[in-house]
Amino acid sequence: MTAPDPSHDVDSLLPRLGELRSALAQAVVGQHAVVEQLLIGLLAGGHCLLEGAPGLGKTLLVRSLGQALELQFRRVQFTPDLMPSDILGTELLEEDHGTGKRAFRFQQGPIFTNLLLADELNRTPPKTQAALLEAMQERTVSYAGTTYALPSPFFVLATQNPIEQAGTYPLPEAQLDRFLLHVRVDYPSEAEERDILAQTTGSHRGAVPKVMDADAVKALQAAVRDVHISPDLLSWITRLVRATRPGDGAPAEVNNWIKWGAGPRAGQSLVLAAKARALLQGRFAATREDVQALAAPVMRHRLLLSFAAEAEHKSADDVIAALLRAVPFPA
Repeated sequence: MTAPDPSHDVDSLLPRLGELRSALAQAVVGQHAVVEQLLIGLLAGGHCLLEGAPGLGKTLLVRSLGQALELQFRRVQFTPDLMPSDILGTELLEEDHGTGKRAFRFQQGPIFTNLLLADELNRTPPKTQAALLEAMQERTVSYAGTTYALPSPFFVLATQNPIEQAGTYPLPEAQLDRFLLHVRVDYPSEAEERDILAQTTGSHRGAVPKVMDADAVKALQAAVRDVHISPDLLSWITRLVRATRPGDGAPAEVNNWIKWGAGPRAGQSLVLAAKARALLQGRFAATREDVQALAAPVMRHRLLLSFAAEAEHKSADDVIAALLRAVPFPA
């Protein structure tokens, strides 16, 4: 086992991850699992899809994360009439008053930021969804034959409302695969909800301190790649992903529940997420527990369940739990 490259100065950055959690706790009550998964997505350099009812603090969490990291934050409310140019940008015709010559200038859209909250992504038509997801994958925007690089780091948090489905355009499975994690945002506990009422209805609101800048985030993202993962763990992740595919070694317990399984990107995402979780906890080696903790957020949006699963009221998380039980860890 080897520690990450000393040039990344990881030793001085690791304690600040704990400070980052504390900073977010000053603005967001509870949601510890959600905060951890968002930080894992950030460290792994991936994007997150958040699913939760309105009013659970998703926007506040993302804005607070941007403040604590000194990153630029923008929010786009997706609607049925939103066009790709409303996100990516457009060309404006400008005239030079000195020479009288006219020329086009590219006006950058809100996607040119570090943290982008794509609120209710499934409310916009597929054409606009595809424009955003292409930028997420390539980290660039192409317009009128010119390619523009997006800022670094670049992190997209897209939200979906699981309650109201009228007038929505569900994301196709191929586009869902672009998200590293599918994060479930649940209701707070009774004690947490009481704290929310106390903190948000008074005159004093806690300020989010600045903990680290963009360069520190990029250094940590580079360090994640250097976190050790054993050959046995890589083999187990490979078997887990392949076991989601019917007819390709899927266990009999789940074979009838899955119509379409996860692709290789699921394995890549699970490895990176496990490494990021290890680094977040101050470790330079991923473990079996890291994989078990992140198997559901990584794969729940990459499985297409069959009618048999629906008839038996099996969710994607149920199927993943069964896979973890059925696929043995290498001896």
